[in-house]
Amino acid sequence: SVGLVFRLRQLRERVLRIRELLDCVLAPTPAPSVARLIGRLVIAGGERSSVRGLIATNSSLLAAKVTERSAEAGEHYITRDRPAYLRMLRQAAGGGALTAVTVLMKFAIVAVGLSAFWGGFWAGAMYAASFVTIQLLHLTLATKQPAMTAPAMAARLHRLKEQGGVEAFVDEVTHLVRSQVAAVLGNLGLVVPVMLGVAVLARAVLDHPVLDDAHARAVLKSLSLAGPTALYAAFTGVLLFAASIVAGWTENAFVLHRLDSALRHNPRIVAVLGPKRARRWAGFMRTHISGFAANISLGFMLGLAPAFAAFFGIALEVRHVTLSAGQIAAAAGSLGPDALRLPALWWAVAAIPATGALNVSVSFYFAFRLALRAHSVSRADRVLIRAAILARWRRRATSFFLPVGAGR
Repeated sequence: SVGLVFRLRQLRERVLRIRELLDCVLAPTPAPSVARLIGRLVIAGGERSSVRGLIATNSSLLAAKVTERSAEAGEHYITRDRPAYLRMLRQAAGGGALTAVTVLMKFAIVAVGLSAFWGGFWAGAMYAASFVTIQLLHLTLATKQPAMTAPAMAARLHRLKEQGGVEAFVDEVTHLVRSQVAAVLGNLGLVVPVMLGVAVLARAVLDHPVLDDAHARAVLKSLSLAGPTALYAAFTGVLLFAASIVAGWTENAFVLHRLDSALRHNPRIVAVLGPKRARRWAGFMRTHISGFAANISLGFMLGLAPAFAAFFGIALEVRHVTLSAGQIAAAAGSLGPDALRLPALWWAVAAIPATGALNVSVSFYFAFRLALRAHSVSRADRVLIRAAILARWRRRATSFFLPVGAGR
């Protein structure tokens, strides 16, 4: 809870204050220690009467409450060696294949012609069910990872002062970027051919395209890089970040209130399920609660955000790289070989890397900033980290994309 985080930080500050007082008493030359202590007391006194300081402190406490659980959940999304990288590719490929089914279901919901709200609601429910299925099958959906992995990386920032701490952190950055590249490539590597295959088979076997000509052209136009796709992709990155907040908050509440223990020992639950099954369900929920919260909230946000925006007269859509690639493939397959001569197709294809980059970078940026606030990382340390990452990029850029050696 926020109260628990506050008490822990208060204890830490008291220990540091005691250390500073001891330095003033025991140091051979106490003048520097006394000056440092007085400076800290002046700063603390100013922050005590500062509204801005109050807001910053409370936001830091809230951030710490959320990110501690997200950090734990995000660990398994980071690949650190070649076998893990290849495993991520396989899992992402499976996620891409399942996303092809999601795209078809989205087209079916649109074809029903529901009102804006109910169309968005059922699309959100379908997205949520699809994302949860991907989770339970231990597959991977690209772009959902950065918001979860950023807190896991920020949790290592307290080691920056150790010898080699900055280089170790840059190693983690390269591991993370490689993981995102593998996830995106794996998703796109299967969602596109699967959707193309379905569209071609529909034309050949059923003599009916997945999308009619007008609808297919409209899909390509809506996903064009020449339109507002970049803005929509950035907005989707914000939704991905928001889903990670929901996930962290939910798992934190689950652990804080010991709901797994309640499931394990509740007399009524034990009477219905039996002791062994109750323990299994408790362990299952403890393991998957964060993913359930993230996937369900993300699904409904992707479905309902455009409907709520339209209610206020705002033309706002969502653009997820895997879903967008699947829609482009479905439209191209429905139009047949003639689609290759359409400029709209190539504008839409050009939007795929931009969409993926914005999905990943925006969600990671907000999550990482939140984690930095939670861990109270100084501006000087942030500058040091930025310089080290740029130096690694200049020295060995391939380490950000391929699992070569240790990444140094």
